[in-house]
Amino acid sequence: MDLSQIYDILFGGQTLTLPSDEMEKVGQCYEFLREFATDKVIYGINTGFGPMAQWRVGDSHLEELQYNIIRSHATGAGEPLSDVEVRSAMLARIGTFLQARSGVNPEVLLLLQEFVNREIYPFIPAHGSVGASGDLVQLAHIALCLIGEGKVHYNGEWRQTAEVFAELGLKPMRIYVREGLSVTNGTSVMTGISIVNQYYAENLLKYAVIAGAWINEIADSFDDYMSVEENICRRQPGQQVIARWLREVSDGSRHLQKREHELYDPARNRDSYFEHKVQAYYSLRCIPQIYGPVYDTLRNAADVLENEVNSACDNPIVDYTARNIFHGGNFHGDYISLEADKVKIAMVRLAMTAERQLNYLFHDRINGILPPFLNLGVLGLNYGMQACQFTATSTTAECQTLAMPNYVHSIPNNNDNQDIVSMGTNSALLCRKVIDNAYQVMSILYIALAQATDCLDLADRLAPATRAQYDAIRKICPKFIEDTPFYEEIAETEKYLRTNIIRYLNA
Repeated sequence: MDLSQIYDILFGGQTLTLPSDEMEKVGQCYEFLREFATDKVIYGINTGFGPMAQWRVGDSHLEELQYNIIRSHATGAGEPLSDVEVRSAMLARIGTFLQARSGVNPEVLLLLQEFVNREIYPFIPAHGSVGASGDLVQLAHIALCLIGEGKVHYNGEWRQTAEVFAELGLKPMRIYVREGLSVTNGTSVMTGISIVNQYYAENLLKYAVIAGAWINEIADSFDDYMSVEENICRRQPGQQVIARWLREVSDGSRHLQKREHELYDPARNRDSYFEHKVQAYYSLRCIPQIYGPVYDTLRNAADVLENEVNSACDNPIVDYTARNIFHGGNFHGDYISLEADKVKIAMVRLAMTAERQLNYLFHDRINGILPPFLNLGVLGLNYGMQACQFTATSTTAECQTLAMPNYVHSIPNNNDNQDIVSMGTNSALLCRKVIDNAYQVMSILYIALAQATDCLDLADRLAPATRAQYDAIRKICPKFIEDTPFYEEIAETEKYLRTNIIRYLNA
C-alpha cells in the first residue's frame, strides 16, 4: 500500500480489497507457525509476555494466554481517537499482516477488512502507549473489539461490540496460535495517526504557499524571489519545488513587479530614496527558503510512513521462507516518533511564518499601504481584525511550546524490560495538535488576505489561482466595514482549508 491508496480509502470513499497472492502467503506463514511451534519454546506463544517471558505457560492455557494479553492491556485513558485515525491504524495493521511475517490466521485480516469497509471503529483512548513493544495499549483496544468485547463507534453511536457483531452477522476473531500478541504488538496506531497528520500537513503547506504568493501580490513585490535563477543555485530540492509552486500560483498576476523594469532601468531609478521596498520582509521574500525545508521534511516523512505500513513491525518475526522464527524489536517506534517530531517542528515553523505575514498585513507602519488591522471603518471607533491577531499569536505561541521533541523523552517501565522507549504515539498526537493549531492561524491569515485585497481593490489584478481563493473566502466571510465577530468565519474557513484539497501543486 502506498499513501495515495490509503488516502483514497480514508478520505475518498474507496473500498479496501485484500490481494489474493499476499493473503495466500499469510496462510502459508500461519500454517508454518502452527507446525513449527508444537515442540519449541517461543516468546508469546508458550511463554509469558515482557518481563514475564521467563515463565513457561502450560499447553492447556495457551489460548487463555492470548486472550489475557488483550484484556489486560486494554487500559487506555483519555478521549478516544477520531474515526479516521482509528481507520488509518487498522489499515496500518493490515499492512503489517500482509507481509506474512506475523503468523496470524487469515481470518484476522478478513475481520479487519470488515471493520474498515463497514466503518466500525474500536474505542481507542488517546493515552496509553510508550511506543515500544509498539502501541500495546491502543492496539489491545482494537483486539478487544476483534474478539467481540469492548465498544465501537458505529453509525455515529457508541455501542457494545457484541451487539454490532450480532446485527451485522460478524464472528469474533478466534485464537489459533498467537493472534492476541500479533494484533497488540507493533507501531500501527502511531503510524495510523501520522498518516492522517501527513495528509493534512501536505495540504496545509500548499495553502501556505498560495498565501505566500497572494501576500506578495498585495505587497506588489518584485517577482525575482521565486525565480528559477535565484533558487536553482541553492542545491536544496524542497526550495526549488516551493519556488516553482510560487511561480505556478502567481502565473497571470498583474500585481507583481519586475526588478529589471523598476530598479535596473537608469531612466527610472534616479531617486535617492525609494518608497517601495527594494527587498521585502523575510516572511514574504524568503518563502522558498522557509517552506523548502518543510517540504523536504514532509517528503521524508511520507517515505518513512510508506515503509512502515509495508513492514512487519511485531515480535517475534515468523519467517516461513527461512523456516525459522526471529526475536528482536521491530515493534520499536523510533522511526515514527522521530518523523512525527520533525513534522511537528516544520508545522510550527509554518504557523510562525503565517503569523508574521498576518502581522505584516495588520501593521500599517510596516506595510505602508494598508489601514491598521485592515480596518475599513472609522479608526478608533472600529477595530477591523485587531483581535484576530490575539488568537493567531496565542495559538502560534502554543505551537512553539509544543515544539520540544517528544522523541527524546524516554522513561523506563515494564520492570525495566522496556528501558528505552520511543513515545511515538505521544509524538504523533502532539504533531496532530500543532497541525490543528496551524490550520487555525492559516484560516485567520486567509480572511486577512481577502480583506487586504479589498482594501486595495485589487481582486481583478490577482493571479487566477489566488483569485479563486479570494472568491472562496469571500463566500465565507464577506468584506466588512463595521465591527463583527469572527469566530464562526474562522471555523468555517478552517473547515474549507481542511476539506478542499489542493490538487494542482505537485512534486
